[in-house]
Amino acid sequence: MTGRFSSRNVVVTGAGSGIGRAAAIAFAREGAHVLAFDITDAVEDVAASHPSITAMRGDAGSDADVAALVAAAAGRQGGLGIIVANAGVSGGMAGLLDQSAEDWAALLRVNLIGPFLAIKHGARAMLAAGGTGAIICTASVAGLRAGAGGPAYSASKAGVINLVQTAAQQLTGSNIRVNAVCPGLIETGMTQPLYDNARTRGLEHQIGQLNPLRRGGQAEEIAQAIAFLASDDASYVNGQALVVDGGLSSSHPFPRRRQLGETTF
Repeated sequence: MTGRFSSRNVVVTGAGSGIGRAAAIAFAREGAHVLAFDITDAVEDVAASHPSITAMRGDAGSDADVAALVAAAAGRQGGLGIIVANAGVSGGMAGLLDQSAEDWAALLRVNLIGPFLAIKHGARAMLAAGGTGAIICTASVAGLRAGAGGPAYSASKAGVINLVQTAAQQLTGSNIRVNAVCPGLIETGMTQPLYDNARTRGLEHQIGQLNPLRRGGQAEEIAQAIAFLASDDASYVNGQALVVDGGLSSSHPFPRRRQLGETTF
């Protein structure tokens, strides 16, 4: 199959579900050879969904596991072209005063050290092969300002945004682009309890009501944003955090009393 990523080798971490799964399938459908990486056996189901996807089990927060992942991808014909550092955990919504240092360390190991390892090993492999590639990290609107996630999660995603900016600068002179995508409220395994609770209470229509589109997003919509950042269409996009949130972060919170067509002030 031909497409934007024909014959390119792509790594996606956290590919067992949600955004990672959608991204792996999107790349495969556009001609890529995808190495789908996850700590759960759900990644085997993702691999079974498309012949161009291969599953690999491992821990995105482990230096040894990520090094092995990148080596496997780099050893394929054509080398490693794209890496999507998507693996993450939510850490729950416990308040700042209710979390321990151990809680923070466990979350940061996956959410921030994981992307660092993907960039470090991925960029080394790309440089060794001539210095061309794209690295995309999954951040979040929670990393932009408060109110969209728990304290540790929000801090970790703010770190991811700064990490891609720093990495883009550190890789000056190469042709390796490093960017982030910042999803808003997306229906994934991480947010499923929220969606399930709203549906049980008959309040599904209120999901996403704080953004101008007044709906939650789908994993496939984020996958398309990731594919854009990985593609040649984004050849001059580097060190950026692309927000995909239905417009949620475009304004400070305010009471929504006006409807479309009514007088504005």
